[in-house]
Amino acid sequence: MTVHRSRLHRPHRRHRHGAVHAEPRLLPRRPLGQRLLARLASEQGDVPGWVLITLMTAGIVVALWAVASDQIVQIFKNAMAPFLSGSL
Repeated sequence: MTVHRSRLHRPHRRHRHGAVHAEPRLLPRRPLGQRLLARLASEQGDVPGWVLITLMTAGIVVALWAVASDQIVQIFKNAMAPFLSGSL
């Protein structure tokens, strides 16, 4: 079966003499909830790459902050001092 817009189409059936049926038959539509559950279940637990990248980035930030929070704050203050005329 192939996906065409929001409906599934069965493949074209050939008649005995080799001609292809002109109109594909549409499958009956399922309720929205069933379609969403089927689509979510089709992922089979695969975690998208952007989720892993986001979690890894957050983990790196937390680890760096835990180890070097005082140094990071001092670097930020030194970098912003010229723009804020020393008001930090």
